[in-house]
Amino acid sequence: MDFQLNAEQVLLRDSLAGFLADRYDLARSREAATSAEGWQPGVWRAFAEDLGVLGVALPADAGGSGGGPVEVSVVAEELGRALVIEPFVDTVVLGGGVLRRAEAIDLLTGIGAGTVRIAPALLEPGSAHTAHDVAVTAHVDDGGWKLTGEKTVVTGVRFATHLLLSARTAGEQRDHDGISLFLVPFDAASPPDGLRVHGYRTIDDRHAADLVLDGLRVPGDGLLGVRDRGWDLLGPALDETVAAICAEAVGCLRRILADTVAYAKERRQFGQPIGSFQVLQHRMVDMHIEVEQAAAAALLATLRLEDGPCERARAVAAAKVTVSRAARFVGQNAVQLHGGMGMSQELAVGHYFKRLTAIEYEWGASDQHRSRYTGLSRATGVTPAE
Repeated sequence: MDFQLNAEQVLLRDSLAGFLADRYDLARSREAATSAEGWQPGVWRAFAEDLGVLGVALPADAGGSGGGPVEVSVVAEELGRALVIEPFVDTVVLGGGVLRRAEAIDLLTGIGAGTVRIAPALLEPGSAHTAHDVAVTAHVDDGGWKLTGEKTVVTGVRFATHLLLSARTAGEQRDHDGISLFLVPFDAASPPDGLRVHGYRTIDDRHAADLVLDGLRVPGDGLLGVRDRGWDLLGPALDETVAAICAEAVGCLRRILADTVAYAKERRQFGQPIGSFQVLQHRMVDMHIEVEQAAAAALLATLRLEDGPCERARAVAAAKVTVSRAARFVGQNAVQLHGGMGMSQELAVGHYFKRLTAIEYEWGASDQHRSRYTGLSRATGVTPAE
């Protein structure tokens, strides 16, 4: 495998890093996160029009650059390093991944142009981060569909133009088969009839909502792909999403480690920098090792996304477990080494720690992905050690 970025990927990374350094400092990020809008529309337009990063994973016939998983990983890592709150993963990776497989070219073109923003409404109160555990039902009604049930922790609702909804049209509640996907136009200021939105802020300063679907009507053309076969679209897109948030976490980890090392060089105690204390040097070395292991696992998952389903899923599950462990270890130690300042609003480390804590559980906690990895290994005759 080639672990080096090519010239175009380096240019993509450096261009985005330079833009974020100029336009996305911590003060602006936190101000946007806590504002009524919850994001920066001007930055999103620049992503589309100036940098073209919203089209990085889109096919050429939808106006995209036709990039692959590595390009998505490069973008996600830089966005994580800058603690960007705009919905790149939700819209471009997850939403775009589903729409690409559904061959919805017009909507994909809208994603690349920045005019289509998707909020994935896939999890439910009893699903425990398992997207195939779907209790929301969809019934045919007068040429369209009527959806009933609840969705929870739907991020990006405040600025979404569409909801990506999963509903059961056949089969048992926890089956992968029998799930259908629907794309519903949405305006947070005026939700459609049959939909109640209960918004709130998450621990990492993102805007989310719980949805109550009480006979929500969806036109017939709102169905994506084939009825009962929604998992064929959603399953691979979810693996791409987990790989992308692992890359985002690597960006967060690299920033929080760099800030901790810099702080240890400046903070003085007993007449010398605390970074000169051997026990703290060992602690920071351990943090560095965790970051590099997480980066390697995230890269391997990215490179495996175009392999067969089992190989892809095993690599993604292993990456999520590795990244989650690093997020907890590095985040907690960074806060501890900063002392009381580590959780203050003034320093970046506390904000990154909150985002890493959210990523640890986003789209499946370690236990879920560890079980998935073990199950796939046994099914394919590969021992977990391999």
